[in-house]
Amino acid sequence: MERCHGHSPTQEYPHPFVHEVKVTTAQKIRGIILGSVLFPVRVTLATLFFLIMWPIARLRLAGLSEEERAKPVEGWRHWLFHHVILFLSRAVFFSVGFLWIKVKGRRAGLTEAPVLAVAPHSGFLDMLVLCPAGLATVVSRSENTKLPVIGALLEFNQSVLVNRKDPESRKKCVAQIKERLTSEGYWPQMLMFPEGTTTNGRALIKFKPGAFLAGVPVQPVLLHYPNKLDTVRWTWKGTTWVQSLWHTTSQFYTNVTVEFLPVYTPSEEEKENPELYADNVQKLMAKALGVPATDYVMEGRYPVNKLGGLSLPLESPARETLKKLNNNGLSTAQVETVINSMIDSCQSSQGTMVTADHLTTLLGLSNRETAKEISALYSKDDKVDLRQICLSVSAVSGLRSLESLLHTAFTLYDSDSDGVLSAEDLSDLMGALIGVPQYNTAEMYAELTTRGQPSEAALKELLTTHPTYSRVISEYLQSEEEGLKTETLSTANGKTQNRTEHGISNGTSNGKPNGSANGIFNGRSIGESNGIFNGRSIGESNGISNGVSKMAD
Repeated sequence: MERCHGHSPTQEYPHPFVHEVKVTTAQKIRGIILGSVLFPVRVTLATLFFLIMWPIARLRLAGLSEEERAKPVEGWRHWLFHHVILFLSRAVFFSVGFLWIKVKGRRAGLTEAPVLAVAPHSGFLDMLVLCPAGLATVVSRSENTKLPVIGALLEFNQSVLVNRKDPESRKKCVAQIKERLTSEGYWPQMLMFPEGTTTNGRALIKFKPGAFLAGVPVQPVLLHYPNKLDTVRWTWKGTTWVQSLWHTTSQFYTNVTVEFLPVYTPSEEEKENPELYADNVQKLMAKALGVPATDYVMEGRYPVNKLGGLSLPLESPARETLKKLNNNGLSTAQVETVINSMIDSCQSSQGTMVTADHLTTLLGLSNRETAKEISALYSKDDKVDLRQICLSVSAVSGLRSLESLLHTAFTLYDSDSDGVLSAEDLSDLMGALIGVPQYNTAEMYAELTTRGQPSEAALKELLTTHPTYSRVISEYLQSEEEGLKTETLSTANGKTQNRTEHGISNGTSNGKPNGSANGIFNGRSIGESNGIFNGRSIGESNGISNGVSKMAD
């Protein structure tokens, strides 16, 4: 099997977490006319089929002991209920407009490929892939078992369940997946979406290693939606799930193609390294789709690009904060005054955690809603850490020099006031500078300690000289004004070269793509956030046919 190589360092990658259904006036009028008739009819039919499935799905394991439920269903319980649920699942998708499902290639048998890796993951309607996949077993959040219908279908499917907030549950999930995938045909085939969240399909994001942990062959499966209107995608920002369902059901029909690629058999090196295995399958599938394979991931609530263990947000909370402050009439001088006052507050005994009401006063805003919106950029709770706002805004606004910024950050996060950083201090400090939590700074801390004690001077040296971490400054920790100073100079032979104020290369490190090549850190906010559906983040496919949600790695 061919091992694919990365894309050119100069490749510009599209933002994969934003999607808007773009319709002309004529299409909008047509959609309203058809939708007013088709939407209620199709949703009613799909709901009816779901309600029929509910008790039938429960019957499959009815009367079995816990020990028997821990084994794959066999005999009459398998062939009778399996075919009934498969038929009803297909009826659900037929009802919402998928009148046919085109299949390319051959689905591999269980012994050939114990796991199917499906991409790109576009939205909850992707669950239709389970029909040509024969209702393969899936991985889901344990919380989904409490949902009406969905819980019954997960029980029917004998899904692997995981509570992502519980480390023990995650370990148990990994062990259970390995056990099933190496059972040599005892357990049914598994189906996973290795991206772990939904995207707009214009790039493949970094695959999570869950489908590749067991080191067994996988069959890559591609999902294509070749329609004039791209209606099925439901991402971090943009079209909501309701709009997606409306647009999809308002069409006479929606085309979909499920393409089964040849089975990918891992090398010995890939068996030992699931991350490498996942990366190579990602590149293979990206090449087949004609899109770039990127290092973008959804980490918590933020879409980020990975850089040496650090997570750089595709849309900077600090730049969005600046935009909101400017829209509320605060000039650059006023922002500087406010930030300096907040830093003084952090350095005093007043504490760093504040509510939206307190933040409204500190920022000198006329309305509380703006403060709430700013707070929500940094925290899920009703309180936000002032240090994150102060340092991240200072980092991208040019209010302080790099030396002054690092000194302030070091002072605020040197928890023992002993002039050196602990590993936790560094994680918190980098999270505040970048504006999003940093969970994997062990590599950076190890590099910092090789330079002696992790002091302020050592941190500055690391961020200005290290080939990887210097990119944090050149590509992220610079102001809008400094960004404009990054010129593209025409040369005599017609080629271009990039120059930054810091004189640091914007190339790649260790073959990783330049995550900001397309200017995604330009402070513009694309689309409106629609990230909640029943309290769940966008990209967690609760699934029309099985309630799959993304698996944590």
